[in-house]
Amino acid sequence: MTIKQLVDSGLFKPVNIADDSREISKVFCCDLLSVAMSKAPADGCWITVMANINTLAVASLTDCSCIVIAEGTVVEAQVLDKAVQQGISLFQTDLPIFDAGLKVQEKL
Repeated sequence: MTIKQLVDSGLFKPVNIADDSREISKVFCCDLLSVAMSKAPADGCWITVMANINTLAVASLTDCSCIVIAEGTVVEAQVLDKAVQQGISLFQTDLPIFDAGLKVQEKL
């Protein structure tokens, strides 16, 4: 699945779409940045409630395809600006982390 296909699915609200042709190969659910730093898969769709600058740094380091911010967590303007600068695709959802991950897995 690509980022464009995830956007077109209507599952989540797109906040920033950097490269819509980017492939998503796996789902990764985690809120501990130290764990995500060592285990998030490249080309993965990372689902978390952590909507901060450090999350973007970990996503960049691990080469995640996109981040889905779950459980209604708000993405603040400075985080969005940094995502745009770093070319990181972001989505938002009110769904719990597990449910959001399951929705992506069903599309893969």
